[in-house]
Amino acid sequence: MVTGPIGLDDTGSPVDAETFERELRSVPERRYHHRHPFNLRMHRGELTPDELRTWILNRFHYQRHIPVKDALILAKFDDPALRRMWVRRITDHDGTEDDEGGIARWLRLGEAAGLDRADLLAGEKVLPGVRLAVDGYVNLCRDGTPLEAVAASLTELFAPDIMTTRIAAFEKHYPWIGQGGLAYFKSRVPQGRRDSGEALAFVLDRARTRADQKAALAALAYKCEVLWTLLDAVDRAPA
Repeated sequence: MVTGPIGLDDTGSPVDAETFERELRSVPERRYHHRHPFNLRMHRGELTPDELRTWILNRFHYQRHIPVKDALILAKFDDPALRRMWVRRITDHDGTEDDEGGIARWLRLGEAAGLDRADLLAGEKVLPGVRLAVDGYVNLCRDGTPLEAVAASLTELFAPDIMTTRIAAFEKHYPWIGQGGLAYFKSRVPQGRRDSGEALAFVLDRARTRADQKAALAALAYKCEVLWTLLDAVDRAPA
């Protein structure tokens, strides 16, 4: 079970669904990487082209592991309806054929920013701190309970807003990338709303004890730390 210093007592009765949802939403409100200095600088237009390329390359290491972690979550479900719901996430990122889906769109973002597709795919330039953060998230989805693994994905509650902010920032401050490079961000706005709604319903239904609720909150806090740690590594990368 994932644990973390979230300041909640797991004794006693569970809180009601409305209160629990507020608790869940408060975790990314306080800990999501929309508050990270690197993202704030990105959205203010303060990144150099090299800093932006470093982020794109290292973030791709996270992106390419999204269908991996989703496959691990999918394998935990014994309900066909849940599997049908979750498998769509894998297709969203892998596509149904070559050169489509979220991973392909991220590769096009890299190319639009001047990165070589072969470098992105090789992954040899990925920072150690980024590898460690991504490994931690994949391991949570492999070793955690279904509730913990799904709860960790609830950073998606804030993804549509940060993607909307990012699209506007790129269009204003980084027009040299071009509209074709922004397809990933644009696709994630509706996908994030749909996916977070499904995951939230699952967590609210499955967290039936206070211990369950605390485990879900801790998993979500851990995922926020993963994203924050990834940006820490990128922000401290040698120029």
